[in-house]
Amino acid sequence: MGAGRALGLLLGVAADAVFGDPRRFHPVAAFGSSAAALEKRLYADSQAAGTVYSAVLVGGTVALGVAVERASRKHWLLQTATTALATWTVLGGNSLATEGTSMGRELADGDLDAARTRLPSLCGRDASRLDTTGLARATVESVAENTSDAVVAPLFWGAVAGVPGLLGYRAANTLDAMVGHRSPRYLRFGWASARFDDLLNLVPSRLAALLTVGGAPVVGGSASQALETWRRDASAHPSPNAGQVEAAFAGALEIRLGGRTVYSHGVEERPVLGHGRNPDSGHVTRAVELSRVVGFGAGFVSAVIALFRK
Repeated sequence: MGAGRALGLLLGVAADAVFGDPRRFHPVAAFGSSAAALEKRLYADSQAAGTVYSAVLVGGTVALGVAVERASRKHWLLQTATTALATWTVLGGNSLATEGTSMGRELADGDLDAARTRLPSLCGRDASRLDTTGLARATVESVAENTSDAVVAPLFWGAVAGVPGLLGYRAANTLDAMVGHRSPRYLRFGWASARFDDLLNLVPSRLAALLTVGGAPVVGGSASQALETWRRDASAHPSPNAGQVEAAFAGALEIRLGGRTVYSHGVEERPVLGHGRNPDSGHVTRAVELSRVVGFGAGFVSAVIALFRK
């Protein structure tokens, strides 16, 4: 079972790198549509309603994964194929790199209008008043956080729990993106989704930070600064997980992240991570390169975990 799962994870990583997201009938998009439809039926301004909402959607997705895992358990080739397909479906490394690369190019060209239009595909911030530095900072932070959320975490849970882990994690992370933010509508309804996503990312976010330390020299960055900044600044971030990898990226690229962050639902004054220069378009490009390195490292680590997990 371990060999089939390990090979499936590696094939899924390769498929994401080569093909990117499925272009039509993406299962995650279908899940999002189902979640939006269920929200209309279950929404109430309470934690209880949000907990039921999250439990139904994540639980149903995990149940589907369990059924697939049981059907393929005794056939290693089938398990390899289903694990590879699930991995390819849930990973977002290629699309993250594509958007980040395009953003870096637009910032380098001075096309701020195009960059501001692109930013919502990377994060939920108000881009209308951001300058080049603000757009670069938002992009690097988003690339760092999503390297953990969209690459390292699903691979980790795939290694630990197979197809149910892959699908269940992506369902939980998608719900966090949809309802887990601190807007007036979702402050209570999205509480369970946000807390569950935090729980699932406790280990993967720290693994992502560790891989960032190891991968920093590959992109001309500093492993020692990545480690120092991670250890010193991560806990100051309001998120118990995003701060881990954002601090490591800041140190690796020898830049400063954090500060005033404007969302559609309000403004957050975040602590500064790192003590280097402000990020620019070049740092965006290097952050994308670092994200790829971390993603491939996560693929290797997840395959090793799966290989030795019975």
